[in-house]
Amino acid sequence: MTPWLESLSRVEALADLELDEALVADMERQRTPAEIRFHTPGFKAYASSEIRDCGGNAWPAVSITGNDCALQCAHCRARVLAGMLPARTPEELWRVANERIAAGARGMLLSGGSNRRDEIEYGPFCPTLRRIKNAYPNFKIAAHTALVDRDMAGRLEAAGVDVAMLDIIGAQRTIREVYHLKRGVADFEAALRAFGETSLRVVPHIVIGLHFGGFLGERVALEIVARHRHDALVLVVAMPHYAAPSRPFAVPDSAEVGRFFMAARRALPDTPLLLGCARPAGRAKQEIDAYAVMAGMSGIAHPAEGIVELAARLGHEVSVSPSCCSIAFGDELLSEPSASIQNIIAQERLERAAAGRICGIPVVAAPEAAR
Repeated sequence: MTPWLESLSRVEALADLELDEALVADMERQRTPAEIRFHTPGFKAYASSEIRDCGGNAWPAVSITGNDCALQCAHCRARVLAGMLPARTPEELWRVANERIAAGARGMLLSGGSNRRDEIEYGPFCPTLRRIKNAYPNFKIAAHTALVDRDMAGRLEAAGVDVAMLDIIGAQRTIREVYHLKRGVADFEAALRAFGETSLRVVPHIVIGLHFGGFLGERVALEIVARHRHDALVLVVAMPHYAAPSRPFAVPDSAEVGRFFMAARRALPDTPLLLGCARPAGRAKQEIDAYAVMAGMSGIAHPAEGIVELAARLGHEVSVSPSCCSIAFGDELLSEPSASIQNIIAQERLERAAAGRICGIPVVAAPEAAR
């Protein structure tokens, strides 16, 4: 058993996981000691014994189409929109934003259903977005955009959107069979290029297991992201429970997901890699989250029970933010690990210092003159 698997076995909530030992050993050899920020945005119900305050009102999600989406993609069928606050008109968006800000919101995730060309029709809402930013300059707006051209990218920039997020798909079959879309892989790359020509923060997403739970275009999508300007990359994992019984999704293999985390970290060594909210529940989530910590991910949204402790035991600096992971660049930390996790962090630091290692890095004594 590798030292990391021994550390995992000390985490009660994760002790019975059976991870791929060869993969864990590879991750341990590549170890990248760093900060991991755990995100608890309030647009999704979340509770954990490891995080003291989840900042439930800090980051609402708003849909400009309510529950409506023309594409009805096989992996979602618009069900992701169901938990969002509807704001179908510019006037309604202004009202919702003001109400949420009065309730303590620091930012919002803006989204909506797509038309049949995989475009979210933000045009009529851009003046209202500009009005919101003028009235509340510190209020952050992260927008899921779907496909855009250079003109729409510029309009969102002028409207004051802070972060643009869009899925990058690398397989034509997936675009056709899952998204029901008559567009090409090149259209997704063109949209990423268009955002790269603006001042917006650009945070592409890759959905792992998007082809009915199997792997198909993920590596190509990663190559596309690497070719263009981006500020971070969010990885999410297809969730089978959204799929129709007539075309079910398999649960993506957790070890394969972990290997893709490693591929992304090697391909983009200087990019913040973030594990987003969407991934299968239960044991699969625990396995995926454990691999994310071991692969050196920069952030994890809504971590499974025991994952914060695992990060602490592996020597990572742990922090917590109630924001959407896509926009967490220097934002204020409004919550923190529980007292028990802070105690584990302190104990692990003492043990590593006693062993002559801090976060897996040998401690070098200061020169005598500097002491």
